Amino acid sequence: GQRTIGVITKLDLMDEGTDAREVLENKLLPLRRGYIGVVNRSQKDIDGKKDIKMAMAAERKFFLTHPAYRHMAEKMGTPCLQKVLNQQLTNHIRDTLPAFRSKLQTQLLSLDKEAEEYRGYRPDDPGRKTKQLLQMVQQFSVDFEKRIEGSGDQVDTVELSGGAKINRIFHERFPFELVKMECDDKEMRREISYAIKNIHGIRTGLFTPDMAFEAIVKKQIVKIKEPCIKCVDMVIQELINTVRQCTNKLDCFPRLREETERIVTSHIRDRESRAKDQVLLLIDVQLSYINTNHEDFIGFAKQQSEKKYAFPCHGSLHLLVSIVKPDGLFLSVCVSQEKEKKYMLPLDNLKVRDVEKGFMSSKHAFAIFNTEQRNVYKDNRFLELACDTQDEVDSWRASLLRAGVYPERSSNVTWCLQCQHGVFNARVVGSIPTGGQYNKKI
Repeated sequence: GQRTIGVITKLDLMDEGTDAREVLENKLLPLRRGYIGVVNRSQKDIDGKKDIKMAMAAERKFFLTHPAYRHMAEKMGTPCLQKVLNQQLTNHIRDTLPAFRSKLQTQLLSLDKEAEEYRGYRPDDPGRKTKQLLQMVQQFSVDFEKRIEGSGDQVDTVELSGGAKINRIFHERFPFELVKMECDDKEMRREISYAIKNIHGIRTGLFTPDMAFEAIVKKQIVKIKEPCIKCVDMVIQELINTVRQCTNKLDCFPRLREETERIVTSHIRDRESRAKDQVLLLIDVQLSYINTNHEDFIGFAKQQSEKKYAFPCHGSLHLLVSIVKPDGLFLSVCVSQEKEKKYMLPLDNLKVRDVEKGFMSSKHAFAIFNTEQRNVYKDNRFLELACDTQDEVDSWRASLLRAGVYPERSSNVTWCLQCQHGVFNARVVGSIPTGGQYNKKI
């Protein structure tokens, strides 16, 4: 009711004995700007070729002669409505024009200042070209550093990239590749036996020769070369992908983008060969001398048994399984001090096994089982866990690996680990209802 102008039409068609006087006098539904009554031409008037002047004269006569409206006739009619609307428009223009004019002047000054910079512009000026080139190269350098260091103002929320992906390679993918090298105890004993016999030759030895120990150990150390070189390759590939992402801003200059990618990629490839040489050198250093006096070597077997359940700063680590709703289980990794445990799933002799994806299933799954054929949970020999993406599965495997639950030795699956942990849809094979959700925390 503050900005509205009320217009009452067809007043001449109202029944006899009725009128809109109270409305027009702004008493019934008050408006700040009041009401104006008008009388338009009827369809009969239009068909009878009654023009606008005659219609306005008839309207004027109607208000002057009508007993309910003649005292306000000067404020009624189409001409009055035109006058009021024009006055409102004039007032609005008068109120807004100064601010609008000031805004235009500000924009004009800004454009004049910008245009001044180009009045002496020469497209072929080598100095300007050099400056622009240096600015783009510098921006590329800043973008690359931000993607690696993680200090960018635009954070990717869709996938891992740059430094985060390299961090995942070092802390999850690489350790998992090392774990997959776990040797078979029976095969190891057979190799040790053959090594001892071959070193003794025709003689019957009384003590185990050091040469047999070194031969076996060096054979295992050499196996580290492949995952180390593979780790370097993955880091190099991520660096090259980061370079390509950072050169997207140079699309307007295809030759500059191509040359920038070539120079930076060549530099990365040069450093790749040096990094691999350094990695191989470090492995050769380990092969050249085995320090049997080191404390890790002396107490190796004992420390392994003591640290089997160790978790830094958090005490013993277990898998907690508790019923939370009829259609599933709640699974989490927790410390032994956790209260209200309904069922403890010890990590003793547990292994992780791959599970084939079902024909109609979109879930990625793996299983936890006991190597001594014991039940993992009540009457169930193993727990089968499934989640939406392979990255989530790999993330769980990485956490289980840090807790001491290693993959089955026969597994040939290449795992790509991820730091972020997703929500699992899981099922327990056996009598427990399926379809529940699994949630993990450390």
